[in-house]
Amino acid sequence: MKHLEQKQGPLGILEEDKARLRILFLAKHALSGGVPDGVDGTHAVYHDEMLNTLRAIGLDVTPATGFDAVYHRPEADFVVPLLNRAGFVNSEMLGPLLLARHGLPALGAAPILRGLSDDKHLMKIVATQLGVPVTPWQTIRRGQGSVAPPAFAWQRLVVKPNASSASWGVGIFDAWDAAQAHAEALLAAGHDVIFEPYAPLIDIAVPVIGGRGPWLLPATAYSPRDAGQLRSYEEKRGLVSVADDPLETIEDADLIARLEAQTRLLTAELWPFDYGRFEYRYDPATGDIRFMEVNLSCNLWSRKTISRAARVAGLSHADLVETIVAHSLLRQQVVWRVVHRR
Repeated sequence: MKHLEQKQGPLGILEEDKARLRILFLAKHALSGGVPDGVDGTHAVYHDEMLNTLRAIGLDVTPATGFDAVYHRPEADFVVPLLNRAGFVNSEMLGPLLLARHGLPALGAAPILRGLSDDKHLMKIVATQLGVPVTPWQTIRRGQGSVAPPAFAWQRLVVKPNASSASWGVGIFDAWDAAQAHAEALLAAGHDVIFEPYAPLIDIAVPVIGGRGPWLLPATAYSPRDAGQLRSYEEKRGLVSVADDPLETIEDADLIARLEAQTRLLTAELWPFDYGRFEYRYDPATGDIRFMEVNLSCNLWSRKTISRAARVAGLSHADLVETIVAHSLLRQQVVWRVVHRR
């Protein structure tokens, strides 16, 4: 796969293209002014930062907060769609689908790839077919009948929506009765459910962005003082007061090589896309690495994983955003040349 071996470096958008392109920024909190939201918390801060960063790069950006902005083809050359949590299941695909209907290029990935990547069950099947080890799992789709215990062995059980993000709806249970009740509640609320065994292992993320082919940024480990600590939705969204995630760059060369080899296998099946975060569970006692999930529309806020990994690679937040956008514009032939900064 030659596209995986190219020398990487940040990309820039030509000044003449910045001057001519009309960008639509579609995000629920695009007009938040940087004020945290009562439900979505710091996601509103993230959306405001992205709008300001796109403008600081020199792009002509118009913000919009709802799908009505793209029901009909908007007056734009390119769209940055971050309207992922719109209040209904699988809402993350509606924006990209509407834009595909208009033939309007957009940041991210094709709608069908967004759907595949957001379905934890399907991505585990893909990983298994590629020979990438996965955490054991079992899925219950809505309408499949009663909720039965999973076939794999477990002492503690993770029960969550099959398409959850930021740990929304995640529960950890020691007894089947409580786990079953949580699963049934999620199903009743309209969500498919996935079961996984819980283990206090280390979560590792490998961010991938579009550059000169897929660019694997430094792998980072979530390393809290309490290895069994679960980050709640409220913590991830800043609805309660917490410090930034305790992330550490992986230094073990052998572990990095194995993480990158697995990520390249998965990336090849999803390419092309503009940015994503591949997540694994790592057991330092045994050396086992198991794929968990991938997010092809991960949080690009400067305080989150992908931006912090980019800083380790020498990219500022503006460098990161411009590289991702430049790659997307080039791959979709909105522009024909970009600047290679190093």
